[in-house]
Formats: sequence, C-alpha cells, structure tokens
Amino acid sequence: MVDYNGRLSTVYAAGRGMTVDEVRRWTAAFRAYLPDERPLTTLDLGSGTGRLTPGLAEAFGGQAYGVEPSDRMREIAQESAAHPGVTYLKGSAEDIPLPEASADGVLMFLSFHHFRDQLKALQEVRRVLKPGGAAFLRSQFADLMPDLFWYDYFPSAREVDAGMYLSLDQAKELAETAGLWCGEGPVWVSAEEPRTLREAHERLTHRALSTFEHLPEDEIEQGFARLAADAEREPDKLMPVHPAAMLVLRRPIA
Repeated sequence: MVDYNGRLSTVYAAGRGMTVDEVRRWTAAFRAYLPDERPLTTLDLGSGTGRLTPGLAEAFGGQAYGVEPSDRMREIAQESAAHPGVTYLKGSAEDIPLPEASADGVLMFLSFHHFRDQLKALQEVRRVLKPGGAAFLRSQFADLMPDLFWYDYFPSAREVDAGMYLSLDQAKELAETAGLWCGEGPVWVSAEEPRTLREAHERLTHRALSTFEHLPEDEIEQGFARLAADAEREPDKLMPVHPAAMLVLRRPIA
C-alpha cells in the first residue's frame, strides 16, 4: 500500500493533473453509458485531489461525491477542486458513506489497485448504485499492460506495474461475484493529450506515479539521468499516447 498522506500528496496534482479537455473526453466516455436525463448523481471513488470530480458534476448536472481515505489528498481537493456540486467525504471503497441505491454512476479511476479488499469494494459499489446504474472501472490489467515509453528508462517498472493489477478475466470474475453485470469489454478510451518528451519528463520528475515508490533509488536516479539527457536532446519529440482500458459494470435491474 502507498501512503498518500505523505510526499505523494504534495506532488500529485503537478504530476498527474489533467487538462480541461482531457476531463471532458473522459466524461464524454462515461456519458455513453448513463441515462440522458439530468441531473444524475455520481460518485468518484478514490477521488484523490479531485482531478475528475468537478467534471462529473459539470457533465451530469447533479451532486458528485468524492470519497477519499487520505486526509491530505481530500484536503487538497477541497482547496483546489472545490465546486458547488461536489461534496468530498472521508471514506473508503470498502465502506462508502452513501445510502443504498443513491448513485447513477460510480467512477473508479486508477484507484482499484489501491483498494484493500477489492471484492468488498465492488460489493459496496453495487450497494450504492441504483438498479441499472453503471460503474466505470478505469484500471490497468496485468495481461493488457501498455508499452509505456518510460519503462525503457526504469527496467523493473514494467514488472512492478503488472504486479499491481489483476488480469482482465480476474477483474471480471470479481465484479460478477460482487453481483455486478460485466459486458465483454474492455472499452478503450482515447482521452490523454500527446505530450512532448520535455513535458513528459517534467511530469515524471515529480514521481507522482505510485510505481516509483517500489523502485530502487539507484534505478530511479540512473533512469532520470538518461531521461533528462534525451529530453535535452529531443525536447519536442511527441511521445506515443495509448488508449486506456475501462470496464463498464452495472447493477442489474432485477
């Protein structure tokens, strides 16, 4: 488990922030699986610093709840991602502080691998979803890992990342065990904007990815030295953008 009350909370926004257009692309992807009527109530489960939570309130016109166990991450969200339609709550995926059948949509955006009890968390997601409501599990999957460019600089990062995640079939089986209907999936979403090597290097230097918490310091130091040299040599080189995998889960109506 990673401590998001410490160093990571201070660098997360700088290293993992999203542009307005990226947030809009994500909410457009969610919109395709939610009812047309407004307002809709949404839950951002593991909301962190609130990079997506206000976007949910804007897109769906209703109350958006950000549930986050880290006190410091939640405080930063309340300070920097405040919105009249957003309420940030202390809670966990295994104990969501919302009533039964109260949410039209639930978002788990790169938070699922941090849940201590993933089955219990998905059972809680089912509980708070309205019948027919949709949950969006945006995660990596061990058997569908993207070939991220920075893995070349940090040799053990690929294995570390793959070890954090379930396979696609394991995630589906867990969701179905929790009582959520899971389609064929995954849905592939292209929301990230292309960045230059210089921009990518600047974001990575914040070490806001939890991967870096598990890498040896000498590997991190050597990797960033090589990355800095390449960014200096080819600053405007555009880095590849990989579509993101997302499972759409539903609470059955009957």
